[in-house]
Amino acid sequence: MRSLRALNLFFVFYWIPSSSLSVHGLRTSESPPIVYTIAGSDSGGGAGIQADLHAIHAFGCHGCSAITCLTAQNSVGVTDVHAPPASFLRKQLDTLLDDLPPTAIKIGMLGTSELAAEVGSFLERLQQRSKSKTWVVLDPVMISTSGHRLIEEDAQQAMIEHVFPFTDILTPNKYEAEALLDRKFQNIQDVEDGARDLLKLGVPAVLIKGGHLSEDGSFAQDYFLSSESTNDEPRLCDGSRGVWLRLPRYNTKNTHGTGCTLSSATASALALGEQERRRRKGERKGTISSLYPVDACCLAKAYVTAGIFQGIKLGKGPGPVAQTDFPRFHEHFPSIAIDSAQTVPAFRRMKAFHSDSKDDRPTLGRIYPIVDTVEWVERLCQVPGVTDIQLRIKDETEKDRILEKVQKCQDLCKKANVRLWINDYWEAAVKANCFGVHVGQEDLLKCIEAGGLDILREKNTALGISTHSYAELAAAVGVKPTYISLGPIFATNSKNVKFDPQGLSVVTKWRELLPPDMPLVVIGGIGDAASAAKVRKAGADCVAVIGAVTQAKETGAAVLELNEAII
Repeated sequence: MRSLRALNLFFVFYWIPSSSLSVHGLRTSESPPIVYTIAGSDSGGGAGIQADLHAIHAFGCHGCSAITCLTAQNSVGVTDVHAPPASFLRKQLDTLLDDLPPTAIKIGMLGTSELAAEVGSFLERLQQRSKSKTWVVLDPVMISTSGHRLIEEDAQQAMIEHVFPFTDILTPNKYEAEALLDRKFQNIQDVEDGARDLLKLGVPAVLIKGGHLSEDGSFAQDYFLSSESTNDEPRLCDGSRGVWLRLPRYNTKNTHGTGCTLSSATASALALGEQERRRRKGERKGTISSLYPVDACCLAKAYVTAGIFQGIKLGKGPGPVAQTDFPRFHEHFPSIAIDSAQTVPAFRRMKAFHSDSKDDRPTLGRIYPIVDTVEWVERLCQVPGVTDIQLRIKDETEKDRILEKVQKCQDLCKKANVRLWINDYWEAAVKANCFGVHVGQEDLLKCIEAGGLDILREKNTALGISTHSYAELAAAVGVKPTYISLGPIFATNSKNVKFDPQGLSVVTKWRELLPPDMPLVVIGGIGDAASAAKVRKAGADCVAVIGAVTQAKETGAAVLELNEAII
């Protein structure tokens, strides 16, 4: 069965034209961001700049290369290595910079101390010259995944001294991280401690990669840690907390070039985000403008995992990771693990209205009104076609008052056979025996730290989670909630939203990356039946509405029209 799936994916991956990037939320009608790869050449085509350029192109970027070494190699091994003089590397980089300035740079093998110093000098000149941010991802190619040393000690020290100060993300494998710190990692805690110590060497973020980092070998998980945060309030997906990016592990030897591919995909994702943020507000796309280091690592891991799944043996030795397409399969998109050593149980499951399943899961409504008063809950309970209501209490901090409102609404909903969801206030929802809870990313973390997820599972309370970025999606997937929501789809004035509108293409992308039996709820600027129909066509399973119901002249007619539009 797996071989048949791989064969099908081969045709999907290799026959999808680059124009398909448009359906993933990427722009194809203008100049793409430029990404440099400063790395070695793999004459076998599976790693080095050959793999880098494939990955850069797959992410919709334009790749430029500066060669640090030439290898004579095939799938069996390397027979010779030639490093060009540092002066020629300088010539390559300066020539590129004069005409094709980069938005991001991936750095790979720096085989000599002279080459490392030259790259550091170039990065310093670039930093002084450029007025815009240029992201730098360093894959410190020092030791192979099998544990063989590839560069000398002096080159390693030169890299730390000259290149680390300009690096945004360091992506060592387990052996390289151990070599940089001169100690072995024996367990999960050693990896986490090692990441903290690597930050002390001067890099702001590190991704320690390797499918061998799980306790029982069943997961392929990488550890990301950053000294910086991109959010005002803490979230589960914040790299500053340290996060484990997890996927099931594939038992295959066809993994040549995974490190090169991951770092170049990471750099490309960062380039996409940087270019998008340079646009005027109102022209940006939400998930692309929200691409920061942890988001980029999530996408890169998804890309590499798809390539590992599709990898095939070409010669006598291990085959290369396949170069595929911008991530679009839920099986390959990572989750952020709450527990680094084990999986967590799923929340109460529901199915979408259009599901053909005959199981006993409750069916989530086509529309999902969100209101802020007891009066609105009471009114909607009497409207045919309303099966789920979310209460979003505003301007109230007193716990007793909150519980009183929640209990009143629950009594009304129970009498009308309507499911009540409570926004954020999970403790009140549990006490009132409400059907479900919806949380944003910040409140999700607060709930986890208070032990709330265990309580909600014990009470069989359904859980919905908001997402706006790829890292937030990975965090939500790791919790295994009842549904995941995405927003804002269109511009909205219903609340102070700090994320740019997502657009319909991102709805399609989210539906691809979510497990098929998990409903996707969309929200934000969906003010009428026409826009509701558009998001449904793009892949949404349920439409959360506010003004489309609360500002309608006749509530019942608005609900009927919305339900009829969502088919």
